[in-house]
Amino acid sequence: MSDRLSSLSFVFPMYNELGNIERSVNGALQIGREMANEVEIVIVDDASTDGSGELANELAQHHPEVMVVHHETNRKLGGAIKSGFAAATKDWVLYIDSDMPIKLEESLNAVPLALAGHSMVIGWRKKRLEGVKREIMSWVYNRMIRVLFGLKVRDVNFAFKMIRRDVLSNIVLKSEGSFIDAELLIEASRAGVIIGELGLDYYPRTAGVSTLAGPDVVVRIIREMMDYRKSLGAGTRDGAYGAAALGALGDRKDRASAHHH
Repeated sequence: MSDRLSSLSFVFPMYNELGNIERSVNGALQIGREMANEVEIVIVDDASTDGSGELANELAQHHPEVMVVHHETNRKLGGAIKSGFAAATKDWVLYIDSDMPIKLEESLNAVPLALAGHSMVIGWRKKRLEGVKREIMSWVYNRMIRVLFGLKVRDVNFAFKMIRRDVLSNIVLKSEGSFIDAELLIEASRAGVIIGELGLDYYPRTAGVSTLAGPDVVVRIIREMMDYRKSLGAGTRDGAYGAAALGALGDRKDRASAHHH
């Protein structure tokens, strides 16, 4: 039995990550070859304004494994992730923030969990190192998701989620904002996906500015959470999108705004 995955797509949602994206791509190329027999890297440029989209194009010219999806308008985290998922072609898909919040070598520990029968492997932060306020916000959010949706995982929002693409293509994702992480996990759980959890050391960003913790992001998450809960109650979440429908979602340009996440 192989100790590597058959093939793996990294998905990096990116907004103004000029100081991070090249390091993340180089790391994924190196570690990805240890994780899987075939590797591709999908960068989703969410209408960046700092030149990181152009840098991503240069990386794609130098590395045939790299492809870049450009949004003409800023679609937030959820929109970027959906575009990346739709573009991914390999058997497994791994979404990680493009500021690389982990030591990528630790991703190797996800492979045995995947090969042991987990169709999805997600990370949880062993140490947060983000300050008391962010830690409290995260604890409250994780408890809310557990109470409202019965989802029992340790860290809903950590940006390390690896899932089989055939499973992913049967999951409906509608969120455009940061509720996308919870929606993906809840929908996977509802579909009977076996989720493995992996403790990872977390490292705060060393370049760029996080746009995921502002009050507008919190308001949007709560609004999308409530809309999602209503859709469950109304029974409108049945059925599934195939990859083609996911692709159509990725092509949509509405609900864009000038500020990311």
